Amino acid sequence: MSVQVLAMHGWGGDSRGWAPWGELAARRGWRLHAGERGYGALTPQQPRWGASSQQRILLGHSLGPHLLEPSLWAEATAAVLLASFAGFVPEGRAGRPLRTALNGMAAQLEHGDGPAMLASFLERVAFPFRSSDLPEGPLQQGIGAAGTARLLEDLQRLAATTGLPEGLRAALPRRLPVLIVEAEDDQIVCAASRAQLRALLPEATVISLPRAGHGLLGAGVPAAVLNWIADGLA
Repeated sequence: MSVQVLAMHGWGGDSRGWAPWGELAARRGWRLHAGERGYGALTPQQPRWGASSQQRILLGHSLGPHLLEPSLWAEATAAVLLASFAGFVPEGRAGRPLRTALNGMAAQLEHGDGPAMLASFLERVAFPFRSSDLPEGPLQQGIGAAGTARLLEDLQRLAATTGLPEGLRAALPRRLPVLIVEAEDDQIVCAASRAQLRALLPEATVISLPRAGHGLLGAGVPAAVLNWIADGLA
């Protein structure tokens, strides 16, 4: 059976983070194509389905599902949401501290302090591990004016999310199989936002990882997710 996996990284990352996933997928005879937002030196691109794929799996980390074009969801046969969310900022008073933090991050980008801000952000992504344990990303490549503009654009997109990605909402009536992988020690996506995602996708399979953070380091996630995909194909 021909299986293709399309993956999109989250805010502040890049497509190289999917390399371990691609290696594991290749061992199964599957193809993985990663999209790229172009925050660093890599060229921005949306992933595309191959013409011969029988099974088409969408894989997104954090903001990644919201960065995928709606047309990709229309052809997907399953989806995996990794440390993701529907609305990033909780409504009302509960969301004020996070909204203030996002405004501060945007101000740092606008005033040329993007690298320092991104380094601090990645420390929280990696928690409870070290940021040096994360795959190399745009911060190591150097972030130019175009990358800074994309980071700011996507930060504003992040703050504006209020529900499921458009394409995923449209796919729900055909009962698209969905796996949610959440981290109990996530320092980026708050507990309320994780709960909202589960509530909006009540039929989804949920894997909740103890002692794992937003970066999903050290949790054996790639193998577990690919096993879930394989079980659904059996």
